[in-house]
Amino acid sequence: MSELKVYNTISREKEIFKPLNAPYVGMYVCGPTVYSDVHIGNCRTIVSFDVIFRYLQYLGYSVRYVRNITDVGHLENDADEGEDKIAKKAKLDNIEPMEVVQRYTNGFHEVVELLNTLKPSIEPTATGHMIEQIEYVQGIINSGYAYVSNGSVYFDVEKYSQKYNYGEISGRKIEDLKNNTRVLKGQDEKRCPLDFVIWKKAEPKHTMQWNSPWGKGFPGWHLECSVMSTKYLGEEFDIHGGGMDLKFPHHECELAQNTACSGHSHSVKYWLHSNMLTLNGEKMSKSTGQFFLPKQIFEGTTELLEKAYSPMVVRFAMMQCHYRSTMDLSNDALLAAEKGLTRLKNGLEAIDSLKEGEESFFDISSIEASFKSAMDDDFNTPVLVANLFDVVKQINLAIKEEKLISKNDREALKSLFDVYLIQIMGVELNTNAQSDSESKLVEDDLIQLAVDVRNQAKNNKDWETSDLIRDKLTKLGIQLKDSKDGTQWSK
Repeated sequence: MSELKVYNTISREKEIFKPLNAPYVGMYVCGPTVYSDVHIGNCRTIVSFDVIFRYLQYLGYSVRYVRNITDVGHLENDADEGEDKIAKKAKLDNIEPMEVVQRYTNGFHEVVELLNTLKPSIEPTATGHMIEQIEYVQGIINSGYAYVSNGSVYFDVEKYSQKYNYGEISGRKIEDLKNNTRVLKGQDEKRCPLDFVIWKKAEPKHTMQWNSPWGKGFPGWHLECSVMSTKYLGEEFDIHGGGMDLKFPHHECELAQNTACSGHSHSVKYWLHSNMLTLNGEKMSKSTGQFFLPKQIFEGTTELLEKAYSPMVVRFAMMQCHYRSTMDLSNDALLAAEKGLTRLKNGLEAIDSLKEGEESFFDISSIEASFKSAMDDDFNTPVLVANLFDVVKQINLAIKEEKLISKNDREALKSLFDVYLIQIMGVELNTNAQSDSESKLVEDDLIQLAVDVRNQAKNNKDWETSDLIRDKLTKLGIQLKDSKDGTQWSK
């Protein structure tokens, strides 16, 4: 039998997967910053690591999967200056920051649920671990790799690089980084432009701040993941995952913090990164209009696609591209995925049409070996999908030529489809599951319709009707929040 191999970003090669404490596996994946609706690119990362989570469990590992929610500390442009993304959104909508967090956390969960992802073992938030983050900052200071400057605390990259390799994950050299770093406003607090903030001094007007030994402030974005990963997985753990765009600076800074605080230069054994999505061959961008949200795909409300595609079609489309490869999400790709999914569903149903006999046309052990070999090769779902299509060809040929299948092989073939297509790739085929997703979307549309009718009543100063709709929705567990930008609702 083949052994699982994973591509380790830090070594730049495939390695045999050997957990630190088998059969236990610790896996941390960077979750969303909840200041806006979840991006379809974020969904690809979540789906990719959902498949990895599923396959590791199938292999018999006991996996503790930790995926965080960033609800503070992520500044604009991922820099050390500017506003907190969540605080800025709260200010624009004239609501509390935690209302922003709750709204978009709920939205994130709704979307990933539609995409049939399993829940992580633990889903910690940055604001829920403030004590641990302050202690972690102090630990880095005590190690000599951080310094206090005007109420902020910065990581000393140059000092760290004297002993360790800053740039190991991304393949960057500190000399090149120095030469290419511009000195920005406010960076005179730093000893070196490369130094990054681990605790940021808060201005008086800043809405999200906490007391610390260095004054009122908030944690740096990079720090949060270091703290939450090591708290629940230990100073050394097996897998750290995330999108390719996080390799630098986020993951590079995480590794430096981990090493500085614990002394373990390889706190993570395997670094795994999913690649980006493009749209019709171009980079996704709100400014150019090359952009849509997941629900716009599911509901068919974007002009960039010809029609609506179900969450399962979107998920299956992602399976047809290796998680480390750039995936082009186009109408053609989704249409092909839709047809392919129908083909597999028909193939699975056709197994019951095969004639039963003592001998069998199918080599079940060979089929199973091809499926496992694909997944053992760094979770190669496109090869697995191709192998599934080959089996469908065999099924159709067997029906056409009246080939036989034994009773045991029939059940084994069904089981292989169930395990690899449904359980591991997470692609639901049963009608009920698809109906549930569609019903949820219809339910959301009806709620939005009620909100629109209420807004029209308010515009007409029909307060009685407006209040009636609000009260009815409240009884159904639907919360409304009126702002200058309109009415937002949440379940």
